Amino acid sequence: MSLLAITLWLLFFFSSSVVHSGAQGSSRGSLGDGICATSVVVHGYKCQELQVTTADGYILSVQRIPEGRSGNGNNNNNKKQPVIIQHGILVDGMTWLLNGPDQNLPLILADNGFDVWISNTRGTRFSRRHISLDPSTPAYWNWSWEELGRYDLRAVVEYVSNQTGQKIHYIGHSQGTLIALTAFSEGKLVNKLKSAALLSPVAYLSHMTTELLNVAARLFLDQLIKTLGIAEFSTRGIPFQSFLNQLCAQPGVDCSDLFTAITGNNCCLNSSAVSLFLKNEPQSTSTKNLIHFAQIVRSGVVAKFNYGRGDQNIRIYGKASPPIYNLSNIPHDLPLFLSYGGRDALSDVLDVQTLLDSLKFHDVDKLSVQFIKDYAHVDFIMGVNAKDIVYNAVISFFNRFN
Repeated sequence: MSLLAITLWLLFFFSSSVVHSGAQGSSRGSLGDGICATSVVVHGYKCQELQVTTADGYILSVQRIPEGRSGNGNNNNNKKQPVIIQHGILVDGMTWLLNGPDQNLPLILADNGFDVWISNTRGTRFSRRHISLDPSTPAYWNWSWEELGRYDLRAVVEYVSNQTGQKIHYIGHSQGTLIALTAFSEGKLVNKLKSAALLSPVAYLSHMTTELLNVAARLFLDQLIKTLGIAEFSTRGIPFQSFLNQLCAQPGVDCSDLFTAITGNNCCLNSSAVSLFLKNEPQSTSTKNLIHFAQIVRSGVVAKFNYGRGDQNIRIYGKASPPIYNLSNIPHDLPLFLSYGGRDALSDVLDVQTLLDSLKFHDVDKLSVQFIKDYAHVDFIMGVNAKDIVYNAVISFFNRFN
């Protein structure tokens, strides 16, 4: 995998279910060391640990926070508006909860009367089960962000829809925006959603301002990792440290502050939250996922996975090159809220402008765009002032369509 993959991997690690119509879910009760027990119930909120099985057999962990700390005077969960929150790459749902209850998005939403569902993608610590595959085998890791949109996202959306009987608001960060945008462009899940809020939206990646990522793109480390037979990409292992050392040795690359070098100069982080973040993250992803991100950087387009061989692409897609996602096909009447930052090294301003250009025919009253000059990639999920700047704006947008 390219160095780019590593950096992208790192980059989204700092950032940011697919059940078909018969999506399956089950309640497991609280896991002793799960997200509910460690980060929600301790603050006085109700929380359920759930499982959702995707159409391709992955068993995802989902947390449901059905009401605010006070109960909001309504004990009927089905009458609360459901909202799904989806994290980015190399992290899990815990990243939304690292600040205190007055500053983290899930609990703020719950206190504002929403029925909150936190999704955790395959391969992360609480979503490492499968109906037949084991995470120790390469077959388990044969997926990229394409499958996260086709299977994981669909599974969670359909499960929440079936459980609540309502249309859903969606919030994604980083990779969580990409899987939504590509699904929406193919008309998928749109009929089950009321709106979508995309924080640090990631689609085009040609203008990332981190030298780490630029070097990674040139070195094709993602392909090297694949060649070495590494299916699971984990920062906990020796291979990652070796590749990181190679990356940091490249001219112009400053690794003295990886957090800033990868995500941008975040303005508004609490040092204790950052410490918790580094303690809990990053999570694993697949090498194939990193390769797919690297392909976006190198090609300048958002396309399905390129297998590198025309005959294989022809067998899978019917043509020598992978199909390109046409984001302008996103239904123009789907309410979209986009928020991006001027210091974001991953979701760069120029790349977001390219995304916005693909949405130029969107219904004017259904598209809301927020630009925050001082924000970088992680401020959107851990910023101490994110409630006042971002989350309140998201809630106001949602309330327009309730």
